Amino acid sequence: MADVIYSPQECKSHFGLFTWIALCIAAIVWTLRLIRGVYHMFHFWDIKQFFNTALDVADSELDNLTWHEIQTRVRNVQLEQQMCIHKRELSELDIYHRILRQQNYMVAMANKCLLPPRLRLPFVGEVVYWTRSLRHNIYFLLFWGPWAPFENPWHLRENYRKPNMRHELSKQLARHVLWLALANLVFAPLVFIWQILYAFFNYAEVIKREPGSLGVRNWSLYGRLYLRHFNELDHELNARLNRAHRPATKYLSAFSSPMATVFARSFAFMCGAVLAVLLLLTVYDEDVLSVEHVLTMMTLLGASVAVCRALIPDETMAWCPETLLANVLAHTHYLPSGWKNQAHTTRVRSEFQQLFQIRVVGVLEELLSPLITPYLLWRHIYPRTLDFVDFYRNFTVSVVGVGDVCSFAQMDVRKHGNPDWQGGYTSVAAAPNQYTQAEDGKTELSLMHFKLTNPSWHPPPEAQQFVEAVERESSLIMPHSEGELYTNADLTDSSIRGDAYRLEGPLNSNIENMSLSTLYLHDRHYRQAGSRYRRPAEETTPLLRSN
Repeated sequence: MADVIYSPQECKSHFGLFTWIALCIAAIVWTLRLIRGVYHMFHFWDIKQFFNTALDVADSELDNLTWHEIQTRVRNVQLEQQMCIHKRELSELDIYHRILRQQNYMVAMANKCLLPPRLRLPFVGEVVYWTRSLRHNIYFLLFWGPWAPFENPWHLRENYRKPNMRHELSKQLARHVLWLALANLVFAPLVFIWQILYAFFNYAEVIKREPGSLGVRNWSLYGRLYLRHFNELDHELNARLNRAHRPATKYLSAFSSPMATVFARSFAFMCGAVLAVLLLLTVYDEDVLSVEHVLTMMTLLGASVAVCRALIPDETMAWCPETLLANVLAHTHYLPSGWKNQAHTTRVRSEFQQLFQIRVVGVLEELLSPLITPYLLWRHIYPRTLDFVDFYRNFTVSVVGVGDVCSFAQMDVRKHGNPDWQGGYTSVAAAPNQYTQAEDGKTELSLMHFKLTNPSWHPPPEAQQFVEAVERESSLIMPHSEGELYTNADLTDSSIRGDAYRLEGPLNSNIENMSLSTLYLHDRHYRQAGSRYRRPAEETTPLLRSN
C-alpha cells in the first residue's frame, strides 16, 4: 500500500494554489451543509414527535398514508386541541395557505411575468433564465432576508400596504437588490469553483455509468414554476409532471432535422465502429485497457454514440404534433393559448423546450449562474422594484388564523378569473381588468385541481357552481371533430406507480376528470376568445397605480 498511496506530507508538497483554494471552498461548503443537516435533523425530530403524538401516526404507517389522510387528522386535532387559537376549524385551503404561502406568491409573479428574468441572446432569441442560485437570491430578497417585505413568515410589513409609501419602499428595495448583486459579484469566483466541483462530483460517475443521461429531458425549474397550480404541494406537482413526461418526450421526438439526422447516423457509425474494435481487442487481450487513454476513449465514444442515437428520430412515429401536444396538455394543464394550431412550428417547439429541457442545458445554466446572477439582479430585478412593491400591496389579503397570503391563491374566479375561461358560469365582480386577471386560466384551472385533490373542501357558492358546470360539460366531451382540442388518447398511458404519500389526491380520486376538464376549458377559451386580441402578460404589464 505504501507504494501506491502517498503520505499526507507528500500530498501537501504537490498541492498548488488552485488545489488549496478548491479544498478550502469544499471544506467551507461541507461544513455549512453539515450545520444545515444538523438543523434539519432537529427540525425533522419535532415533526416526528408531532406525527407520533398529536396525529397518532406510527413511523411504520407513514409510507402507507396519503396526504389527504394526514390532512384530515390535522383538522380533527385542531377541533380537539385548538392548535390555532385564532380559528376553531381549519379548512383544507387554510392548511395549504400556511404551507405554500411563499410558493403561491412566486407562482403569481411568474404568471404576471414579474419573474423569472428573460434574456435576449444573439442567434438564440428570448431565453427564460431561472436557476437555483437565482431562485435562492429572490427568496432571500423577498421573503427570508432581514429587510424583506415579510417581517416574519406570515405577516407583510405594514408599510407595504400604504400607497403613499410605494416610492420610498421601492428605493429601499432597490438598494437591497444592489447590495445583494454586489455580494454575489464578490463571491462569484468562489461559488463558481464550487459549482464546478459539485457538478464533477455529482455527474462524473453518472456519465461513466450512463453516458446518455445528460441527453435526457426533464422539466426545467422555470417549467415547474410556470406549470404549477396555486395551492399545489410538491408531491402533487411531481405526480402530475411525471405523468406528462412521456407525452412531452414523444412531442419533441416528433421534430427532427434531416441534416442533423444524417450527421448523427454517420457520426454514430464511425464512433460505434471504433468502439467495437476496441471492445474486440479488449476481449482478445485485456492488457489493451492498460494502454494510456484507451479507457477514456471508450467512455467518450460510448457517450457520443448515445447522444447521436438520441438525435435519430423514430421512423415508425406518425407526424401529428397537435395530437401529441394535446396529450401533454392533458397532464400539464397549462400551455399558452398562442400555441393552439401551431404545435408544428419551430417557435412552439423552441418555447416548449424551455419548459422541458435537456439535462445538460440545466447543468450548464447552474454552472454559469454565479457569473450571471449579479447581472440579472442589477439589470432585471433592480429596475422593477416598484412593480414588486405594487404587487405586494395589490395582491395581499389577510386570512384569519393563517396570516397574509397572496390573493390569487384564494382562487376567486370573480376577482381574479377571466370571463373567457368561465363561459358565463359565474358573474364578474367588476369590469374585466387584465392586471387583476390571472393569465392562461390559472385561477380556473387551479380551482378545478384543488377541488379534485380535496373533494371534501367546500368552496364559495360561485366557485362551486363553476366547478360543477365544468365537470358536467366536460363529461359529455367526445372526439367528434378534428379541429377540437380534445383527443381520445389514453390519459393514463404515462401513469406511474408509487408510494401512497406521493399520490396527487385521495385514493379514490379520478385524475382523468381533471384532464377532461383541462381540455374542455382550453377548448372553450379558444372558441370564446376567438380571434380577439389579448395582449399577453409581459414584463411591461401596466400596474395599478394608487394615488
